[in-house]
Amino acid sequence: MPFEDLLKQLRKRTERALAMGGADKLAKRKAEGHLNARERIDYLIDPESFLESGRFAVGIRAEVRDKTPADAKVAGFARIAGREIALVSNDFTVLGASSSVINMKKIKHVKQVASKRGLPLVFLGESSGARMPDRMGAAGRAIIAQDPTEYQRLRETPWAAALLGPCYGSSTWYSAMSDFVVMRKGAIMAIASPGVTSIAINKPIDPEDLGGWKLLTGVSGLADLAVETDEQALDAIKRFLSYLPSHNMQPPPEQPVAPGSNEPCRQILELIPESRHQVYDVRKVIKAIADLDSSLELKERYGKSVATVLARLAGKSVGFIANNPLFKGGALDADACQKVTSFMVLCDSFNVPLVFLVDVPGFLIGVEGEMRGMPGKVINWMNALSQVTVPKITIILRKSYGQAYINMAGGKGADEVALWPMADLGFMDPAVSVNVLHGVTQEDDPARFKRLVAEVERDTSAWALAELYEAQNVIDPRDTRDYLIHALTVHRMRLKNGVGEHRLANWPTSY
Repeated sequence: MPFEDLLKQLRKRTERALAMGGADKLAKRKAEGHLNARERIDYLIDPESFLESGRFAVGIRAEVRDKTPADAKVAGFARIAGREIALVSNDFTVLGASSSVINMKKIKHVKQVASKRGLPLVFLGESSGARMPDRMGAAGRAIIAQDPTEYQRLRETPWAAALLGPCYGSSTWYSAMSDFVVMRKGAIMAIASPGVTSIAINKPIDPEDLGGWKLLTGVSGLADLAVETDEQALDAIKRFLSYLPSHNMQPPPEQPVAPGSNEPCRQILELIPESRHQVYDVRKVIKAIADLDSSLELKERYGKSVATVLARLAGKSVGFIANNPLFKGGALDADACQKVTSFMVLCDSFNVPLVFLVDVPGFLIGVEGEMRGMPGKVINWMNALSQVTVPKITIILRKSYGQAYINMAGGKGADEVALWPMADLGFMDPAVSVNVLHGVTQEDDPARFKRLVAEVERDTSAWALAELYEAQNVIDPRDTRDYLIHALTVHRMRLKNGVGEHRLANWPTSY
């Protein structure tokens, strides 16, 4: 057969690349219950759709050429649910998936193609950091920082990242730049490994305390979701991408509406206590309004007094921003502000309309908030909101007090504002108002206190706002789903085929 020797060499080199770090290392991973880099790709993508880029790349230094198949990062292009994507899967069995001259060229190429051709980009993270001695000394300085766009994020296409083991170096940086980050419990993400960090701070540190799932999902907010297994993490990426277009010049994809989606909203009054002093879980309200089983909450454990949820209404993607009285009475703290701003940036960048469900007593005031720069975070939110160009529909459920009325897209901050009949538009809780304005408490003078409370409440009803046409409608809560579907149909950017102006595309990824 012609060219038999060359084809034999191709088969041999292919086998070597697919063998990754060797049978022993792969067996150890399997025994630990973790997928390897190529198995993760196979699970994530449509069958037989992977077009690998750089299979025969190896480390640039002579001493590692024979032990760096695919140079530790498996990259290329594939399909998820029939749509093309670009991806990088770190192979920890090859020198800890350390970043090198060659594999960073692979990442650069895949990123450039994703941006130029409009493909979502997926990073499957697990890496030990920069490869030494590649980065050492003056010669190492000549390797890094050669690409001025390496850390540029213009949100032309969605990025999703999974943290699936020790994640230092590139896995950390690209996760921090991504729109969605899911991590397997037991994975760690940090600037440097626990060993290096312990030396730097001169004391031992537990890996979970440094960058475990509880820290990332509940304290720093750098991860959106934590799951138990690799498979669950990959499923989450597939689900996240299903709400977004392949690139920012397309509207989001549509999905069939699940049968029975109109029924839960008819029972919505059972979810809301009559007393405004009683709490409830607004996520149940969102599920009652949205298409059945279509809700994906982002950052559930972070800034919990507000819920940020991707969902669908009549098969079309929508982003819910909803105050949650179940936590801190719905008062907005520093984490909640940052969470909402990040979510608005995501939705506006990828043409997903926003729905605000309002039941907010205001901002959580106090010394801690001031120390964390609350005034700046409140104004960051308002700055972002003023630049959003996707449709914004606001429903005021109960309380909408003070400055938070503006931040939650009250008045001219939304394209349409509707009220539930129990909406309360005071500046603060009436009892507190009477105390502040008149110095009177229930204990001081019950009769006068009651009279003053009634006076404060007189102009704070839903009807008062509707009479001024500061709200366009007052609706039966049971009609909320129908109202939103119709209002979004009116405002869904038809002249631009569902595509916004993306003024927030260059907003910082973390701040």
